[in-house]
Amino acid sequence: MRDLAAGMGYLAKGQKWVGRHGRWWAFGMIPALITLAGYAVALFFLGGWAGDIAEWATPFADSWSSLWQDLLRTTLAAVVFVGGLLLSVLTFTAVTLLVGQPFYEALCEKVDETEGGAPTPPDVPLWRELVVAARDSLFVLVRAGGFGVLLFAAGFIPVVGQTVVPVLGFLVSGFFLTLELTSVGLQRRGVPQRERLRLLRGRLGLALGFGVPLVLGFLVPLVTVIAMPGAVAGATLLARDLVPVGEEPRPSSEDGDEQGEQGEQGEQGGHGERPDAAAVPELPEYGARRPVDGNPYAAAPAQPVEPVEPNPYRSA
Repeated sequence: MRDLAAGMGYLAKGQKWVGRHGRWWAFGMIPALITLAGYAVALFFLGGWAGDIAEWATPFADSWSSLWQDLLRTTLAAVVFVGGLLLSVLTFTAVTLLVGQPFYEALCEKVDETEGGAPTPPDVPLWRELVVAARDSLFVLVRAGGFGVLLFAAGFIPVVGQTVVPVLGFLVSGFFLTLELTSVGLQRRGVPQRERLRLLRGRLGLALGFGVPLVLGFLVPLVTVIAMPGAVAGATLLARDLVPVGEEPRPSSEDGDEQGEQGEQGEQGGHGERPDAAAVPELPEYGARRPVDGNPYAAAPAQPVEPVEPNPYRSA
């Protein structure tokens, strides 16, 4: 129950974040609006062609009486349209995330920046990110489709099919919706798709608490478009706690004073002479953000900061 409440808390925090950053809320709605327009056009044409599709699929009914022929083809046309509508609902989030990959990557990065401890994202070109996002979305859709087939078959079981199966359907949809939405933040942290699945299965209550309310909300027209930016922001906050990223501590003031004294001694020992600029060693960068020890998904493990050698090049 605690994880369920925490999941709903992340969802609420994401909506509050975009509420405080209105420009990013409007920015995050652009991919959802583009996808919604595309689906609306596709469903419009599907509604117009559903009758032709039904007629093409039932040539055996040409010799039937007009009553039974019309009944069969009207029913089949309705099934085709409803099937297309259901498919659009199931795939809307995945397509929106694919279309909005650059938008949601920027939104995710902004959330990380405002909350502190932003990771260094993988240095890959945009086309590569789109390919990876499409592959990951297909991975999720195949798995969700497998569960959908099982639940559809179980729906014919008396009593269970009308009570337990719908509840399971919402739970499964909520889990995979969370997996989709957290993919942006976890991909920035170098977590592969199968490991994301394992992470969320290990925190099942957290995933369901975040995703199931979204599934219920997305049943209301236009809520998907309005709530999507906040859902991505909330999923980023969730990903931050699943795979935390911290800041490496800066050297203490005592260490700094000791290094300063060593530098002054180096200057005096060098009789004021300075070597060529090309010979100046590069000093390590302090305060660079690195993954904390608990993050096993970084490309390379964090290395301890080497002590700084005396610097003879600072002016007295």
